[in-house]
Amino acid sequence: MSFSIDIREEAGVRSLHFGSDWIQGSMRIARPWNLELEYTKEMMASLLLREGGGAAAGHPPAYPSRVLRTNNCYPRKVLLIGLGAASLTKFLYRNFPLAKLTVVEIEERVVAAARQFFKLPDDPLRLNIVIADGAQFIAENENKFDLILVDGFDEDARPGALDTLPFYQMCRARLNNNGILAVNLLGRSRGYKTSFERIRSSFDERALAFPSCDSGNVIALAATGEKIEINLDELKEQALAMKEKTGLNLLPTLSRLEQAQSCPGGIFSL
Repeated sequence: MSFSIDIREEAGVRSLHFGSDWIQGSMRIARPWNLELEYTKEMMASLLLREGGGAAAGHPPAYPSRVLRTNNCYPRKVLLIGLGAASLTKFLYRNFPLAKLTVVEIEERVVAAARQFFKLPDDPLRLNIVIADGAQFIAENENKFDLILVDGFDEDARPGALDTLPFYQMCRARLNNNGILAVNLLGRSRGYKTSFERIRSSFDERALAFPSCDSGNVIALAATGEKIEINLDELKEQALAMKEKTGLNLLPTLSRLEQAQSCPGGIFSL
């Protein structure tokens, strides 16, 4: 690839760029394990939706109030497509010590930059870095994952083959039962609805798009297995537990969902 990799710093935040003003990832230098960009935080809302791989729909929760639904049991196997500044990778590595992470990044120089400038951990037992095309990897690799996170763009902020119907269909095929897919869609310049419809089609309409955040990013979630139906008040309890455990505050995200009337009857359904 011909693009340059630029590292910029401003007001205590270090950012990764691919030879343009598009931010490919950021890290607050004083808090390298925290999520800095709003869309990366919203992608982690996927962690609130399953308990140990998913409780049966309609059954009462088997955990007390304010105990994080994930409780170190979920996710155990995570696939991340696109490394960037390693924000999502570091957050999961730090806060979910039982999770094994596979990261697919097409450009080896991005991995080198993440190690040098963004504190990417070096732990082959828990973190497998694969230099490969994400779409090709998911087509050829038959491993199953609890959670797949897709956040891959080129220097012009284009996802290429990572935003096609066959790719999303392969993502579904690579999820375990009760798996979750979270995708970062850029909505400001081109709109996201066509991309979101591809995801909906691939998951039998079981997909939800969050209201666009300030940066123009739209996070889409899709699910397999048991239907997810969680009362928003319960989800807020889970978000509070997540905040206490990891420092990540997802309450603003849930409030935006509520304000956008994305949860009819106060129920988050997926």
